[in-house]
Amino acid sequence: MNITLYHFEEIYKAGYTLDMLYLLKLIEEGNDASSLCENERMSVLCQTVRRKGLLSENFKITLIGKSVLGFLDEKGEPEMKLVKSKIVSNDFDDWWKAYPGTDTFSHKKVDFTGTRSMRAKKDDCKLKLKNILAEGEYTIKEMIAALEYEVLQKKENSVKTKTNRLTFMQNSLTYLNQRTFEPFIELIREGKKIVEEPIIRGGTDI
Repeated sequence: MNITLYHFEEIYKAGYTLDMLYLLKLIEEGNDASSLCENERMSVLCQTVRRKGLLSENFKITLIGKSVLGFLDEKGEPEMKLVKSKIVSNDFDDWWKAYPGTDTFSHKKVDFTGTRSMRAKKDDCKLKLKNILAEGEYTIKEMIAALEYEVLQKKENSVKTKTNRLTFMQNSLTYLNQRTFEPFIELIREGKKIVEEPIIRGGTDI
C-alpha cells in the first residue's frame, strides 16, 4: 500500500489504523481471512475490523471496507475526503414491517388461522440485516421484494391447497441467519413474478 501523509491523516480521523487496512488488503488479495483470524492476537484485530463495519461476519469486505480501500488507491488531493458509507436507518423498519407478524392471515377472502408470532428478536434481526446489507451483495429493495415474493407464494399456495402454508415460514431471525431470501432474490433478478390467480366466484354444474 502506498499511503501518503494525507491518506494517513484521513484514515486516522476516521478511526482506522494501518493494521486494519493491511488486513483488508490481505483479504482483498484472496487470503483466507478465517485462518488469519485464528491466531489469538489476530482475532482481536478481526473483531475490531468487524465492529468498525469494514468486514462482515463471514469475512467479506463490506461496502465501507471497499470504500476505504478505494480511497487508498486515490492520489489524495487536498479536496478529497474519506467518506464512510452508511446504511440508511429506516431500512430495517421497512423490512420489519414487511415481515408477517403472525401466521394468521386472509387472502382472497379466505381466512387462515395461525398459531404463532413470526417476528422474533428485533434487535438481533436489526444487526443481522445491517451486516447483510453491508456486504453490498443485496439491496434493501431486493431484501423486501424477496420477502414479499415468498409471503405471496405461500398465501397463494394456501388458497390452492386449503392449508396454511405461511405457518411453515421461519421466524424473522432464522430467516436472516439461514439467508432464506437468497433463492428468491435470484428469482426476482431473473424477472420471475407470481401471477395471482383470479378469485372464482361460484360455478355451474354440468
